[in-house]
Amino acid sequence: MRIAALVLFLAACSTTPPEERARELARRFVILDGHIDVPYRLHEQKAEGKTVDDVGEATSGGNFDWPRAVAGGLDAPFFSIYTPAEDEEKGTSKAEADGLIDLCEALLAAHPDRFELARTAADVRRIAGARKIALLYGMENGSPLAGSLANLEHFQRRGVRYITLCHGKDNALCDSSYDTRHTHGGLSAFGYEVVERMNELGVLIDVSHLSDDSFWDVLAATRAPVIASHSSLRHFVPGFERDMSDEMVVALGKNGGVVQINFGSSFLTRTANEYDAVRRKAVEEFAAAHGGPDSPDSKGFAEQYLREHPYPHAAVSDVADHIDRVVALAGVDHVGFGSDFDGVGDSLPVGLEDVSKYPNLIAELLRRGYSERDLRKICGENVLRVLERAEAVAHDLSRAR
Repeated sequence: MRIAALVLFLAACSTTPPEERARELARRFVILDGHIDVPYRLHEQKAEGKTVDDVGEATSGGNFDWPRAVAGGLDAPFFSIYTPAEDEEKGTSKAEADGLIDLCEALLAAHPDRFELARTAADVRRIAGARKIALLYGMENGSPLAGSLANLEHFQRRGVRYITLCHGKDNALCDSSYDTRHTHGGLSAFGYEVVERMNELGVLIDVSHLSDDSFWDVLAATRAPVIASHSSLRHFVPGFERDMSDEMVVALGKNGGVVQINFGSSFLTRTANEYDAVRRKAVEEFAAAHGGPDSPDSKGFAEQYLREHPYPHAAVSDVADHIDRVVALAGVDHVGFGSDFDGVGDSLPVGLEDVSKYPNLIAELLRRGYSERDLRKICGENVLRVLERAEAVAHDLSRAR
């Protein structure tokens, strides 16, 4: 009877359209997304005096809200606690990060039937099983630590479960892929202390945004697997250091970590990346001669540029190409989703415009021959495994002290 049932199941799978099967798998699997910028979206609305979106209900803007997340099968988003590089210079990073967590806590309090804070992999599974969304916090930019391990412990207590050590500029911890100064030549002395303490606390180290030297220093220093929470592959966008090289992907796989693919078109294709550079230069040059970027003329020019030079959006297949290459280089245990929703503006691929669209990517992977076992890993189990391993390393280190 069991064999007959299996045969019937496999026959059904072979005839069910990939789109329909993908929607069913999205409901059944834990989908974990490594990077969604909802908190900063809400922060900007508040700072501009606008009505702050209640993402526990349907919203007209952005890439995330509860109804769309449910439609897409999203179970566990890492909400980004992002602080810009200039906040470090102003000394406001810690206060800004606490404010972003406060916004998340307000969402949790307003919708306890829809969202719950997750601190462990077991929490994610339990909350998803209760048909709620498990919120996790990932701190993007280590500047809120402000040179103090006590601040690291503070944010760990508030729920932060990964830290992207830097962002767009070199900071007190390490060098950034976007910065040409190479201030430390990799990790700083304080950065090494932070990596060690993160291992002890079970907080994941996120190597997205890091310079290559910083990446290699982290891998040499860490005792737990690391993640790249929202990165793609340099193979497809040569010269774009923000993406990961093949050598880095292989090394991250040997470390036991996960590359979570960024959905932003400029991370995915050379065409979109080069378009962004050309457009940015044109807009900046016009703004410099016409009252700055916020002047009406400059805003009008930026809109006109887009009309005359339409953005070359990537496709769902481009995201799948990046996943394929990680699998070829490091194995299917080392890749996941890291969309950067609400963080990459209007540059998202056609078919992946918001959190309701994960089934489109799953369907593409089904068409490429990925098994249900593989897809379960890619959708979320790979990162949950890394979270569990980080928790185990922290436990072992605490026992050894």
